[in-house]
Amino acid sequence: MEAVSKEVVLVTGGAGFIGSNLVERLLARPDLRVRIFDNLSRRGVLSNVKWLRSLADRSRVEIVEGDVRNAKAVRQATRDVSEIYHLAAQVAVTTSVEDPASDFETNALGTFNVLEGARASGRQPFVLFTSTNKVYGSLENVPVAVSGTRYTACRPEFRGVTEQEALDFHSPYGCSKGAADQYVRDYARIYGLPTVVFRMSCIAGPRQFGNEDQGWVAHFLYSILQGRPITVCGDGYQVRDVLHVYDLIDAMMAARAHRQVTRGEVFNMGGGMERSISVIEMLRECERRTRRPLHLKYTAVRPGDQPLYISETGKLEAMTGWKPRRSLHDTLDSIEDFWHANQLEITGEEKRRDFLPTAQLMTEGVA
Repeated sequence: MEAVSKEVVLVTGGAGFIGSNLVERLLARPDLRVRIFDNLSRRGVLSNVKWLRSLADRSRVEIVEGDVRNAKAVRQATRDVSEIYHLAAQVAVTTSVEDPASDFETNALGTFNVLEGARASGRQPFVLFTSTNKVYGSLENVPVAVSGTRYTACRPEFRGVTEQEALDFHSPYGCSKGAADQYVRDYARIYGLPTVVFRMSCIAGPRQFGNEDQGWVAHFLYSILQGRPITVCGDGYQVRDVLHVYDLIDAMMAARAHRQVTRGEVFNMGGGMERSISVIEMLRECERRTRRPLHLKYTAVRPGDQPLYISETGKLEAMTGWKPRRSLHDTLDSIEDFWHANQLEITGEEKRRDFLPTAQLMTEGVA
């Protein structure tokens, strides 16, 4: 019988979009066991767990159903791990405005609990935290003008937002993620934990179920394929850089492999200038691909929304040699392929816990 590996990697939010893709990559390392810590509340997560269980022996995939707001549960989950990828979060600006207390508890307090669990373990695990470009606020010092179907920077030398951009938390979501972001940095300075922060732009790819508040690229494509109306916040000229989730996972692995130089650092993470696109341009591209008409309605711009955000990723590239390899078309291809292979699961109601043995779940309430 194969010996059980002693090295355990924890992925909070490991049943979500980014988390499930990350766990797939981690399972390719035969020396690891992966512990997924997730409250299993988001749409699509049970489908993701079922898929992950099919990839490896069950002894290598542990499912812990828990909430990062529960310090006791987090400490138990972090007790014996060598790496932590902290992805669990409340991810929607609109939800944070409606319920700022829950947003704070999940993003700020939840991250603090993870850091304290890592510190208390005494193992000095590598910790990678996924932050957001929203920590830079509305980027009022990057003036823009409309050019065709998008906003462009008025400064011709602009090649993207660097990590030197001033922090300007805007919206409860920006504040909660920004506070967590700074705690992660400081635990490297004060406690010597090898932590890394990724301030992420738009990540897209397979296993993204997509809705109006999170996963907008997949949401657009799926909505058009189903003939559903799409709400555009603002004028649709807002620009984002889109990074394929596989390129993001490559970046995570590069940050870990070079942790002697990346520890304590913050990196902007996105597709860069070459993979930038406006909302309306993305909608038109999805319309062209699907050969189905758009049904659009417009509403007010979201609080703190950036008219133009493009990541400058040169810092991580210089430190690790990482570069994004997949194009925007590759990203859309992968989302469309996932749709065709999983249409019933994307559009239908999921059954809860059909395939999760009770013995392999640890259910914890929120203290």
